[in-house]
Amino acid sequence: MSAVCNLDDLADGSATKFDINGIAVSVVRIGDDVYALADVCSHANVSLAEGEVWCDELELECPKHGSAFSLLTGEPSTLPATTPVDVYDASVINGQVVVTQRTIDAAPAGSAS
Repeated sequence: MSAVCNLDDLADGSATKFDINGIAVSVVRIGDDVYALADVCSHANVSLAEGEVWCDELELECPKHGSAFSLLTGEPSTLPATTPVDVYDASVINGQVVVTQRTIDAAPAGSAS
């Protein structure tokens, strides 16, 4: 479990890249909810945190070729990417954004505590 920042440090509707134990992770804020997924696009070696957040669709678009990845599952919804990216559990605890590695049986995260 890693506290990466304060919720107030993240702009609503945006993604921010963090290094968590040597892993690049994009943390996305939509309202009071936070999401975390691997920062590197599965199609090209590009930082997803530089892409556009699609708040209504709960997706993050790769800035290079436009593939959009689900914030809940990591699955791409648009080509050219066909391989999902890893998703991490993200929550807000006492105003701190906390990111943890997802366990196999865990339900998708994304809600504030």
